[in-house]
Amino acid sequence: MKTLKKIAQCALFTGVTAIVGMTSAQAALPIQHWTLANGAKIYLVSTNALPIVDVQVDFDAGSRRDPAPQAGLASTTAAMVEKGVRAGKNGEPALDQNALGEAWADLGASFDVSAGTDRTSYSLRTLSDPALLNKAVALASREIGEPAFPDDVWQRERERINAAIKEANTKPATVAGRAFGQAVYGVHPYGQEVTEATLARIDTATMRQRYQQLMLPCRAKLSIVGAVTRAEAETMATALLSRLPSAESCPALPTIAPVAELTAPKDERIPFDSAQAHVFIGQPGYPRKDPDHFALTLGNYVLGGGGFVSRLTNEVREKRGLTYSIYSGFAPGLDAGAFRIGFQTRPDQAEQAIKVSREVLAKFVAEGPTASELKAAKDNLIGGFPLLLDSNRKLIGNVANIAWHDLPLDYLDTWTARMNAVTAAEVKAAFERKLQPARMVTVVVGGK
Repeated sequence: MKTLKKIAQCALFTGVTAIVGMTSAQAALPIQHWTLANGAKIYLVSTNALPIVDVQVDFDAGSRRDPAPQAGLASTTAAMVEKGVRAGKNGEPALDQNALGEAWADLGASFDVSAGTDRTSYSLRTLSDPALLNKAVALASREIGEPAFPDDVWQRERERINAAIKEANTKPATVAGRAFGQAVYGVHPYGQEVTEATLARIDTATMRQRYQQLMLPCRAKLSIVGAVTRAEAETMATALLSRLPSAESCPALPTIAPVAELTAPKDERIPFDSAQAHVFIGQPGYPRKDPDHFALTLGNYVLGGGGFVSRLTNEVREKRGLTYSIYSGFAPGLDAGAFRIGFQTRPDQAEQAIKVSREVLAKFVAEGPTASELKAAKDNLIGGFPLLLDSNRKLIGNVANIAWHDLPLDYLDTWTARMNAVTAAEVKAAFERKLQPARMVTVVVGGK
């Protein structure tokens, strides 16, 4: 066992994760897709480049499904999954957080749980050696399906999170982000923020109830990348989900109303004793499934996503020295995540920086990129595409993205061609459809 542990730790934790010799041809690795008898959807990339297997299991159980009075339920539930497992249905003893940590260390494997806006994700990384793989899958299945949600641990965790919230509320960036989210999203769940009040309404009984309702095998999407065959992947997937609550049917989850468009501009100024004013300008953007995604990605690189070569950086920082850095970006999800321009500046310069940023945005929406700007954006994004696929860890992220958003299985194969085919006129048209500079939210936190 010590030999296996040493091999595992060497392969997984010494940073040697790059897949040697990977080029853009990596995108040609085929994605196999099928559905298990329990309804779970499997996406597999079988590659023997390294003796490693990465697995990501996703459920529609992100914060957008939190009841408003219990905002934060998704993230706290995810965090508590790793605090211990109850006695197993197959007679295994209960394990607390320390025992779980030791068990994973002995296997030289890693397991993580996280919750974002749209989904709750379980991530497993282990060596493909059957002696380790089978044990890692068995342990992961216990964390996925048999979390203990110990009440005494939750009481301590709640106090720790409360302290973190209080500390965060003393920072202008926190205040600005919360105000921006509420102004952009209104009553939509994307705008919900965990507070001391919502945290007080969350208990372990609610976590267990949430699990029973949302974590059903029929709702799982499993992405698997590594040195396993289809048959081995199916066995793994079945085992990983085997301890989840069983259900005779798989009822559809409640529909969530889409993010509402802004009908008028909103301007919020919040006094804050800080050396820098934090500024956000934006609006609802677009869902990831939108066909304008490629055009908007390229256009945003020109506008404010390309760092020092972007228009916003050139006009606001380089020409006028109003900020050290400025950016723009979309955050597409299952619904219309926000478009945002963000920067910090001296409070006495905030108005001028806002004026220039709005002018740059309005001009770009009205005119689109120049031919040279579009070419530079394509050269950078297409040239960097192989770097998005040069390790198991990066590849699993891309496969999980395809699975989650129901993208075509050849998405990685066609990515370069689709990006290359975008014209300046298409970028201009996409930005005109998605952005309304005259109806945006502006939030400034800092100064008087």
